[in-house]
Amino acid sequence: MAVKLSAREVVVGALLAAIALLIPLAFRGWLQVLIPPFSATLAAHVPVMLAMFVGPGVAALTGIGSTLGFLVTLGAVVAARAFVHVWWGVLGAMLYRRGMSPLAVLLLMLPLHAAGEGAIVLPLGVAPAAALVVAGGTALHHLADSGITLMLYPLLTRHFPRRAGG
Repeated sequence: MAVKLSAREVVVGALLAAIALLIPLAFRGWLQVLIPPFSATLAAHVPVMLAMFVGPGVAALTGIGSTLGFLVTLGAVVAARAFVHVWWGVLGAMLYRRGMSPLAVLLLMLPLHAAGEGAIVLPLGVAPAAALVVAGGTALHHLADSGITLMLYPLLTRHFPRRAGG
């Protein structure tokens, strides 16, 4: 399935992907909690969460930016967790396009996000108990970043009103 993005969506997607890549680089050791294999960088999910409200292609692009940023700073396990952002970002964008409210989308993506990050570390040698810590920490981090996203959402929607269809 081909994804068609407007010029505006490409530009915003590139900006959000750049921010997603920059957050782990700029906030490393600052605004970051690291309890291996769990890590949390405040606002790290915000670019993907905002991208959901632009469109699925933008969410995927932004999730890839996040993955690259964490690969460079914290390695393969955290990058694998960040890759989960592509999945829930695209799904959240599709739900938003179908008329779901931003709060509902963010809350519905929380269990998928947390379970995804907890599950994806298992094949990488993380113990099941540690994977549960990753999932629980991710859920709390998702809630914090959702709050930031909801504060920024009105700024985004001035330039990107909701589009119907998927």
